[in-house]
Amino acid sequence: MKESGRKQGALSPCAACKLLRRRCAHDCVFAPYFPADEPQKFASVHKVFGASNVNKMLQELPEHQRSDAVSSIVYEANARVRDPVYGCVGAISSLQQQIDSLQTQLAIAQAEVVHMRMQQYGSSSNPGTVDMVVDQANVGESLWSC
Repeated sequence: MKESGRKQGALSPCAACKLLRRRCAHDCVFAPYFPADEPQKFASVHKVFGASNVNKMLQELPEHQRSDAVSSIVYEANARVRDPVYGCVGAISSLQQQIDSLQTQLAIAQAEVVHMRMQQYGSSSNPGTVDMVVDQANVGESLWSC
């Protein structure tokens, strides 16, 4: 039997039962995933999804998938507490914008390196060559647009 949510020797209620002010049964579905020493973990899940809904979700899953499901539920609940409108999608969108910006900066830096090499090559081998001009405003769109 799993007893990870309870202290050895004493039957300490899990965080869920403690928050819900109920007796923690030996076969409590929350006990393995919401230990008594992490009350905020269940509090945010309860606030966003409700204990009854989480109980139903966990009951419908095979035991070997419950831990991953709880991790996802906790992550989404914490994201919803921070950003009630967008939740995880807001974090993902923000990260995507950072990626886009960094890819643009990288493309500009790479173009500058090519430009510098062309200048260096042009000045050392053939003084009459034409320098390459880089349009930095549109370089990110042309290289990384999908």
